[in-house]
Amino acid sequence: MAKSPAWTRKEGKNPKGGLNAKGRASAKKQGMNLKPPAPNAKAGTKDGARRKSFCARSAGQMKMWPKAAKDPNSRLRKARRAWNC
Repeated sequence: MAKSPAWTRKEGKNPKGGLNAKGRASAKKQGMNLKPPAPNAKAGTKDGARRKSFCARSAGQMKMWPKAAKDPNSRLRKARRAWNC
């Protein structure tokens, strides 16, 4: 039986939130185009715009899933912390 892609399993996930390089590589094989996080990007740069957009999207997810928003160890909160949101 074939294994599921690494980005859906623990080995493809970063313990601090988001995906690690192995997870991004397995997602790319499925046609996704994921870039590494840009937590320290300056405003006005291309990565700064990505960071601002991620923070805005994930703020909406905090409203959609209040249970995850309350848990400091949820993947959503970890990812926001890693991106300095």
